[in-house]
Amino acid sequence: MVSERRTADSGSRTPRAELALKTLAADLSAHDRLRRTLEQTLVFARACAAALYTVSGDGGEGEGEDGDGALALAESVGVPRTLYGLRDAYPLSTSSPLAEAHADGHPRWLAAADLARRADPRSLPPLGDFFLGVLPLRDGGCLVAVREAPEGFKAEDRACLTAIAEALTTRPPAPGPPAESGRDTPRAASFSLAMDTGRIEVDDAVLDLFGLSRDAFDGRVETLLARTVPEDLPSLMSLVEPDHVSLGERELEFRILQPSGEPRWLRMRGRMLPAEETGGDASRPPPRPSRLVGTVADASTLRPGVSDVTRIQRLAAALATAGTVRGVGEAVATALRVPLRADRLALAELEGDRLVVTVLDPPEPGAWPALWRSEWRSEWPDAPVRAMPTLAAALREGRITIRPAGAVLEPALAEVGPGGLAVLPLPAGGRLAGACLLGWDAPHDFAPDERALLTAAAGLAGQALLRAHAFDAEHELIGMLQRTLLPRRLPRLPGAEAVARYLPTTAGLEVGGDWYDVIPLPDNHVGLVIGDVQGHNASAATVMGQMRTALRAYAVEGHPPDVVVSHANRLLVGLESDLFATCCYIDIDLEEGAAWCARAGHLPPVLRLPDGRTETVEFEGGPPLGVVAQADYPMSPLRFQPGTVLALTTDGLVESAEVDLDTGLERLAARLAAGDPARLDQAADALLTDANRSDDVALLLLRYDGMAQRPLRESWSVWRVPEAVRHARRFARRVLRAWGVGEEADAAMLVVSELVTNGLVHTDGPVRLDLTLINHRLRIAVADSSPRTPIKPTGLGWEATGGRGILLVEAMSAAWGSVPASGGKQVWAELALEPELQGPASD
Repeated sequence: MVSERRTADSGSRTPRAELALKTLAADLSAHDRLRRTLEQTLVFARACAAALYTVSGDGGEGEGEDGDGALALAESVGVPRTLYGLRDAYPLSTSSPLAEAHADGHPRWLAAADLARRADPRSLPPLGDFFLGVLPLRDGGCLVAVREAPEGFKAEDRACLTAIAEALTTRPPAPGPPAESGRDTPRAASFSLAMDTGRIEVDDAVLDLFGLSRDAFDGRVETLLARTVPEDLPSLMSLVEPDHVSLGERELEFRILQPSGEPRWLRMRGRMLPAEETGGDASRPPPRPSRLVGTVADASTLRPGVSDVTRIQRLAAALATAGTVRGVGEAVATALRVPLRADRLALAELEGDRLVVTVLDPPEPGAWPALWRSEWRSEWPDAPVRAMPTLAAALREGRITIRPAGAVLEPALAEVGPGGLAVLPLPAGGRLAGACLLGWDAPHDFAPDERALLTAAAGLAGQALLRAHAFDAEHELIGMLQRTLLPRRLPRLPGAEAVARYLPTTAGLEVGGDWYDVIPLPDNHVGLVIGDVQGHNASAATVMGQMRTALRAYAVEGHPPDVVVSHANRLLVGLESDLFATCCYIDIDLEEGAAWCARAGHLPPVLRLPDGRTETVEFEGGPPLGVVAQADYPMSPLRFQPGTVLALTTDGLVESAEVDLDTGLERLAARLAAGDPARLDQAADALLTDANRSDDVALLLLRYDGMAQRPLRESWSVWRVPEAVRHARRFARRVLRAWGVGEEADAAMLVVSELVTNGLVHTDGPVRLDLTLINHRLRIAVADSSPRTPIKPTGLGWEATGGRGILLVEAMSAAWGSVPASGGKQVWAELALEPELQGPASD
């Protein structure tokens, strides 16, 4: 069965060769069509080299001694023909196999031994064990094929070669101007270089390509070489130096610098012609090259504006600064998709047996098949790798896979590159970090230099993707730690709205020291804090957590701003840390719109007034926290009108290496004025535009609206006299009557009695009774000088004579508690009133 299958395959090569020759693209140039035809000998006839010789009888250097013409090399493919002794020209007057086949029209099939027996040293000197086929062409010339195989060319191989020779019926144009062209004008975009003198003759098309005028050109090859990009000069010099060249055709792409300074790709194709033939005398040295003739064409449409080496260097530089997985993907897309004219590029990380998309370029959903229209970082395309055989095979082998137009692919990949698909596994450290796909809509030919570029880019991208993935994971961990040190959410405030933003630095992986806080305080006050600890490390984060906790504790105790900041300063000094911190603390009375500020080396607040004007509030402050133990932090007053917006920030938002502090504050004020105060979240996002990501950024905004319903308040200082409790109840009953509280007054009187009694019996110093009514809730608070919190008893016997006061307060109240207040405490209880029972007495 195997032999039958091989025989069937062998017998089908000739029809397949004929079909391939018929289907060569009609829009190919004459030279490209010729070369493609010759290449079929390598595919179907299994030759290792092939060459086409055409008749040259115009008196050129390839002629025989009698001037009867010669067979000159027109094109060759495969292994270099010089390894088999194939020369550039064979005079028709000699007895070479080429001349004989051309003369009698019969092919020659020669083994190496047959060639060795030929006396003509110019025939084909054998170099190893190979077989030669020489087939004459109908319009003159010969097709020469070489095969390295013990059996030589079999019948099927000879049939394929005959079909290819039939296809080569059109004599191709000569590769350069006629020999001895010193007396002739070079053809369009052609040149002729004399190797002994360095004089070169070019036409106007070549001068246009090099950006020279006819008057400015002196005929020296050095004038043209001076325009070459220095990196490409060595390879170009190897073609024009007489001591380093040999006979045969040459092809080279190189760059020149245009007058604008931009590089331009040119492609040179030429053939080295001999100076003389040596005849039959084997003792004479081989011919020396005399003249290089050929053409120059613009290759800018085929090659990028910069070299592949330059592109790889730029990609490496971009990947070195790409700190995230998405940044790596964007750098790869910039380096590959546009220069290679790919229609789409996808980059994905390998996670287990699944790929997770990180970049789609272009990002528009309409540019991708339906299976790919998913969010960024979604599974690709919702199927494991094993469900895509082409992709799985490329990842398993770890090699770039190229699929030309029309290749059979699984549905998930077929529409990505109908005109050609490149699958690039991204290796990194002995494993695969991911994969990159490049797809074309129109048929795309993958040139060897493109494959080299893709291979180099894949290696760089894989290493960068692995680093970025580790960076992203660690950065996420750092961000999570940072978020745990900051408020999870901001409290709802009566008569105001607050929003905050925090951006960690992207310059490194260390946790920062910026923080903010919004602290609800009694009596409709709120404390706003913004701060920044020196440095970006674990020590800074530790100090930041300590300072935030300390400031909140001191503020809740009821201290004014100067005391709060002073206590925090002494605490940091006592910690004996090498770090210092700056902060700004503001206590705002939301009922009155009044505030007091204290600043410790921090930026001043910025206000946006209701009419849209902005103001940077400059007031006296003290040194940073942790510098001087006995520093003073004076308070400064602020007034808020409804609609005023307060902005507190750290220096990362307003200061950088390019922007000084004053300029940054001016920009902040301008953006704050342009924002919509009614949409505080959007205003905060707008302020963070173009933020300096080399430092942490903390931002706190508060809009003061004023309280729609202001609370009713009354206070009574309780004197330590025998009738003190009765006086307190009388005061409370009079106030509640004035506020319209009727049926709930008895419960309120019981709570007043118990709280005042508790303050008088268990503490020393002054006692104060505060009553507050707002939103159908009555708050009764008694402040004293003792910091000891009342404790609810766990059990009482029938014989006990005290301890039931707190139990009664808890039973009569909706809520109760105790808070520190200026070295003492305040015990409070709230009673919920029925709406119809509350109606303040009219004046």
